[in-house]
Amino acid sequence: MPKQVEQRDRVVIRFAGDSGDGMQLTGDRFTQESAAFGNDLSTFPNFPAEIRAPAGTLPGVSSFQLHFADHDIMTAGDAPDVLVAMNPAALKANAGDLPRGATIIVDNHDFTKRALTKVGYADSPLEDGSLADYNLHSVDLTGLTTTALESFGLGRKESARAKNMFALGLLSWMYNRPVEGTIRFLQTKFASKPEIAGANVAAFRAGWNYGETTEAFAVSYEVKPAPLPAGTYRNISGNMALSLGLIAAAQQAKLPLFLGAYPITPASDILHELAKHKRFGVTTFQAEDEIAGAGAALGASFGGALGVTTTAGPGVALKSETVSLAATLELPLVLIDVQRAGPSTGMPTKPEQADLLLAMGGRHGESPVPVIAPCSPADCFDIALEAVRIATTYRTPVYVLSDGYLANGSEPWLLPAVDELPDLQVEFTTEPNHADENGTPEFWPYLRDPETLARPWAVPGTPGLEHRIGGIEKADGSGDISYDADNHDFMVRTRQAKIDGITVPALTVDDPSGKAEVLVLGWGSTYGPIGAAARRVRRKGMAVAQAHLRHLNPLPANTGEVLRSYQRVVVPEMNLGQLAGMLRGKYLVDVIGYNRVRGLPFRAEELEGVLEHVIRGEVPANV
Repeated sequence: MPKQVEQRDRVVIRFAGDSGDGMQLTGDRFTQESAAFGNDLSTFPNFPAEIRAPAGTLPGVSSFQLHFADHDIMTAGDAPDVLVAMNPAALKANAGDLPRGATIIVDNHDFTKRALTKVGYADSPLEDGSLADYNLHSVDLTGLTTTALESFGLGRKESARAKNMFALGLLSWMYNRPVEGTIRFLQTKFASKPEIAGANVAAFRAGWNYGETTEAFAVSYEVKPAPLPAGTYRNISGNMALSLGLIAAAQQAKLPLFLGAYPITPASDILHELAKHKRFGVTTFQAEDEIAGAGAALGASFGGALGVTTTAGPGVALKSETVSLAATLELPLVLIDVQRAGPSTGMPTKPEQADLLLAMGGRHGESPVPVIAPCSPADCFDIALEAVRIATTYRTPVYVLSDGYLANGSEPWLLPAVDELPDLQVEFTTEPNHADENGTPEFWPYLRDPETLARPWAVPGTPGLEHRIGGIEKADGSGDISYDADNHDFMVRTRQAKIDGITVPALTVDDPSGKAEVLVLGWGSTYGPIGAAARRVRRKGMAVAQAHLRHLNPLPANTGEVLRSYQRVVVPEMNLGQLAGMLRGKYLVDVIGYNRVRGLPFRAEELEGVLEHVIRGEVPANV
């Protein structure tokens, strides 16, 4: 008889196993099929920090969480409705996040005494009643997979590697996901090894058939497509969006794109992606270290290209001297910092927002730099365009502060029309712009635009525009080396005025009731959790206003006015209060900082509780 199909408006699934179990691939395939189906979605891949931790240990657990829905969502979900655990370590590491009644699907194949002891289980949790509050399905996924692949002539170990595809097939049946895309993907991925492609497809189909026929799963679920605006969509991660945004910006600016980078987690994907796009005038240079990557990018800008360098927090520290040089040379340079938990190496695969003050002032001398931050994976595309606009218009290095949560997470992205992209075309100086006392035309490299205060950008080798620049202070206008005290004071103040004068959009506030006394203000990847928390609070009948900063230096001109319009302002950050301190110092507003540095994004439920406390006039914990 046909099995019952239940409707759900949203589901959160987490796949977890050893870092070699293919959990990221499994989660990504489920995500791609959900995107193709038309659900709104958000993902959170969570990688182990060790390159290859011992198998079956807690430090080696890799997970992928997906939240998909029939309506607009803002986060990857607070807690899984379904956990797929491939071994005891995966169960141990993730069971504490599950709400009562959640479904647990466990591969019981490796629940041996040795494996249980390795992660601290005295007895098997599948048998001791400790999981009685959950809907537990203990299934020999490994054994079922190897049985399904007996005809392929593979060894038992090779067959067992396809257990993630069996699990994917089972979950695809449970939630009525399309299958054609995954089958095509497997056939393409393993095109050079037809027997491996066939085995993976067979394992996937076996998982689907198991769900269809076994009595253990009596119900499947359906999550209908979300009503999204019409257009062409693709699922996109933050690092992919930054890469495509940089290519689009270079095309709009009609400049060759040069990336000088040293591989570092979690920014390396940008280097990998841009290296594929030489046909768009992209040159990628994998440097021997962070310093060389930044120096090469700045040299490319001097030569008339769009210079970009990518890194994470430790690399920012090494690049700081080059950024100071770029600030005094007044050349465009885009520095993308995909922030991770620190200090030093810290937790390299975990997100944090602790590089804000480093970006604001982590250089020697008075060397102000614009700082901007994307708010979602898809917004990384737009923020790349904005970074290039600022860098080329104002002749300045620009910091882009992404983080590991945005970089690796994904969501549906509406592809923009090319004719809707901003015009970023740059006009190089090609003629002399000054005359000496005898009337002879000459080129002054520091003769500024009266509106933007930007100096001219002349490509080296342009006849009559030969000039010298370097790190030593320049005389205003002529660019001659100058040690004059008054000139130095003037140049420092002029460079600051140039950054202060950058045109940025006003800060907008979402206050549906118009009666809120509390404003919650965020930046970067806190946008989603803050937005989801504000929705929850409003559904309870409480009023709260929300605003989000994409431009951190300079801040929008109306920031102070907005802050002073509310009795209380809450600023949640994945640091110890860096933006909160900046706002207190600049606007003398006693903002309430809510700070956690766990290497994990905020949960909407957590911020919901914080906002309720503040609305009631109480002081929440971790302030």
